[in-house]
Amino acid sequence: MTTASISEGRLAETAHLLRRAGLGSTRGELEAYASRPYADIVEELLHPDRSPEAPDDLLSRYFPALVTAESPIAWVARWVYRMATTPRPLQEKMALFWHHVFATAWFKLEHGPAIEAHVDMLRREGLSNFRTLLLELSKDPAMIFWLDNCENHGNAPNENYGRELLELFSMGIGNYSETDIKNAAYAFTGWTFRQPIPLYPHGGHDATFLYRPEDHDDSEKQFLGVSGRLQGEDIIDEIVRQEGTARFIARHLYNFFVADEAQVPAWSVQEPRDPAAVETLARAFRDSDADMRQVMRVLFNSDFFKAARFQRVKCPAELVAGVFKLTEELHDEPTSDLINIYAQMTPMGQKLMDPPSVEGWHTGKEWIDSGTLMERVNFAVEHVGDPSAPGVRAIADRVAAQGPMEPEALVDTLLDLAGTLEVGETTRTALVEAASSPPASGNGNGANGDGAERIAELLRLVVATPEYQFA
Repeated sequence: MTTASISEGRLAETAHLLRRAGLGSTRGELEAYASRPYADIVEELLHPDRSPEAPDDLLSRYFPALVTAESPIAWVARWVYRMATTPRPLQEKMALFWHHVFATAWFKLEHGPAIEAHVDMLRREGLSNFRTLLLELSKDPAMIFWLDNCENHGNAPNENYGRELLELFSMGIGNYSETDIKNAAYAFTGWTFRQPIPLYPHGGHDATFLYRPEDHDDSEKQFLGVSGRLQGEDIIDEIVRQEGTARFIARHLYNFFVADEAQVPAWSVQEPRDPAAVETLARAFRDSDADMRQVMRVLFNSDFFKAARFQRVKCPAELVAGVFKLTEELHDEPTSDLINIYAQMTPMGQKLMDPPSVEGWHTGKEWIDSGTLMERVNFAVEHVGDPSAPGVRAIADRVAAQGPMEPEALVDTLLDLAGTLEVGETTRTALVEAASSPPASGNGNGANGDGAERIAELLRLVVATPEYQFA
């Protein structure tokens, strides 16, 4: 299929998939994907191991702090760079999804390599069996310290991890008892980590999982109706078998990949936005024995997913990475100011690797208030308004290649090239009015020089629209 023969509908459908299964796409990437059958694109995304690794090694030349970083500032720059440039988009998106579900923060741990290893684990296991993912999470030093399982001893149990494992990580309120929490905590006694030596002056050393059998409570326990000398692995097996787990994870998937839901604390009393869709995902979870790759295949190929365009407010990470995708600023090499991305995202309401609590971030419209919206718009406008950015120049070249256009056609072309963006009539009218007015630069549109400035000027207005805040 040639580029010219790809229909608008096909481009829009593929762009929607790449926004949700990744962080957006360049126009070249979009057209390359859209030339193939939709189901084939899904299969490629679901098997990231078939694509090259993300181009990580270049970063150490720009950010030497990655060698021994204690704070997440450099690690977040690395993650955003990966999101914007990876040939494995779903791998990064699944890591971001699980980071929302298994919210784990550096601010308590204060050991940079451990929080980075935690995200690498989410990246590695994000599409594996949910049972495997929970097991790796339970052995993860950042999580063990974050929820105090290193203080969970056979003769003095600490219930923090057992409680959050059930309440926020797998089943949700209403599907377990306080006795189940206590016995889950006993089952995970002795699961701790080997304390790494200080970063300075020795360099970055990893924390590693450590099981202390002498610190484990090996007595009979009862958990979700099952009795025995239960270990942590047994707890995870029982959790994954539960109907409540299938529905809870299905609702998380719907909220992150399909359309904004109510906040997680309300789920025990508020019905899902689309109960049939959540049941479809829960059934896929059950039928596949919790194989996340198979669940995601069902999700991306479903009619409810394909119909849910621009039904989610982008989280700041999605917005930032999507802007970098559009401008293609990071495609050749990292920019030196990428190190500031942590500070730029903070006033937007999201510090990656530093969620506000174990509950994570509130999503949907709660991402937006007068302050965070200004930060989001300013970031997008600043980057997209740079006529020297490779992606902006490429859009200007495409516009010029089509010859002179009426304002309406120019606006429709820019909305299409900015990500097949769909806007309301009020927004479109305002954009057409701007395109009909003399440019601030005093020049018309075109491929180079002042023409690119005119295109950048109009693109600034496109990314400042309310509709651009949605994925």
